[in-house]
Amino acid sequence: MIDEAEPLVGQWRRRFDSAAALGVPAHVTVLYPFLGVEHIGRAVLDELAIVLGDHRSFAVRFAECGRFPGVLYLAPAPDRPFRALTEAVAARWPEAPPYGGQFADVIPHLTIAHGQEAEVFREVETVLSARLPVEAQVSAVSLFVHDGQRWTRQADFPLLS
Repeated sequence: MIDEAEPLVGQWRRRFDSAAALGVPAHVTVLYPFLGVEHIGRAVLDELAIVLGDHRSFAVRFAECGRFPGVLYLAPAPDRPFRALTEAVAARWPEAPPYGGQFADVIPHLTIAHGQEAEVFREVETVLSARLPVEAQVSAVSLFVHDGQRWTRQADFPLLS
């Protein structure tokens, strides 16, 4: 979760990112999809704590917007620590490749809007750009699980200080 970004992007995410309405806060995804909720027990939580706990907390800055086809996002800098977290979790659970293996290169990002017309993206980007940067300290990774209707935070995993 990137709590520091919520005041800036929250209103846009509520309007243009359906995940926000389902309980997902402003965030940079480490691994999606992960294991189904029925497979996440104490052993998985303990292993996640070990895998993620080997990584140091880090400062991140969101100073610009980026786009994928149909997606407007904030780009984190540096992005390498997010990539390292994704690589570590995906290496431990190869049955859960990032984004189902759709992309050769997983680009860390904080989604603001998706599925909108280019004009909407331009408008949102213009407003946000005037208020950037957002700076944050990433000191933990949160696990969100989906119950079929909403996403809820199940656990937090601290990173090394």
